[in-house]
Amino acid sequence: MIKQPAYLKKGDKIAIVCPAKKLPRSIAYAISVFEAWGLEVVIGKTVHAAHHQFAGDDTLRAQDLQTFLDDLEIKAIIAGRGGYGTIRIIDNLDFTTFKAHPKWIIGFSDITILLSHLFAQFNIQSIHAQMPYTFDTATPESLESLRRALFGEGFNYECPSGGFPNRPGNAEGVLIGGNLTLLVMTQGSVSEMDYTDKILFLEDVGEHEYSIDRMMRMLKRSGKLAKLKGLIIGAFNEVEAEAIPFGSSPEEAIWDIVKEYDYPVCFNFPTGHIDDNRAMVVGMTIRLSVGNQKTEFILS
Repeated sequence: MIKQPAYLKKGDKIAIVCPAKKLPRSIAYAISVFEAWGLEVVIGKTVHAAHHQFAGDDTLRAQDLQTFLDDLEIKAIIAGRGGYGTIRIIDNLDFTTFKAHPKWIIGFSDITILLSHLFAQFNIQSIHAQMPYTFDTATPESLESLRRALFGEGFNYECPSGGFPNRPGNAEGVLIGGNLTLLVMTQGSVSEMDYTDKILFLEDVGEHEYSIDRMMRMLKRSGKLAKLKGLIIGAFNEVEAEAIPFGSSPEEAIWDIVKEYDYPVCFNFPTGHIDDNRAMVVGMTIRLSVGNQKTEFILS
């Protein structure tokens, strides 16, 4: 049975921690946004910590996150930023109290490791969404989608087709996904989600086209892509140029790999390392309606 953490209400306490890379600048704006939503913000030790590129060493980052996993007064934990580092501490965390008292965990990018682990191991929902480090440039729509997800107000998305054609169709299923690189890094581990009959969303940043192609083919060879009910492709941006061109855009490479299947596929969805990174609740049942001109994403 999929478990949904309790929605937030005004006056609730939330914590900000950094389980991966250190913060290079203030997140005062994000804190002010949370406070405007009526929330009390508790700052973890890692928010101001630094150890090489990390927000403190592995021990501090694990302890900081553990503190708030166990604190029953904290109703949600949001990662300050991504980068790299969550995989270094995931196996040192004790989720005993968290399993008995689930709370919302929020983040994207490197935090995909944590979101995937929560669903794979405990069937607990989490939120792939903007983080404090990205609040400064985030669109109002993306921040509002996070607020609505946290407070249980519901949200539906409608987005136009982009520069690559969709495969029209309708699907209903449980939503999983996140950063492609991090999802591939979970394969064969206890953090690997079951893709069967799921609607998968994917995004990535700063990868070569050949790397995107390789990771997608790995998912295909493992049988995961054949089992889906639908596929949502978000932003694949900041693609690194190569001296010898690969010959396919990320969208072209992905389409070539999934074109043999019959489920709906949409491109240009507002999720990923972009200003308009809309909240996606991992583990929530959604309805997906993909057309030639637009995609509708509806909570069931």
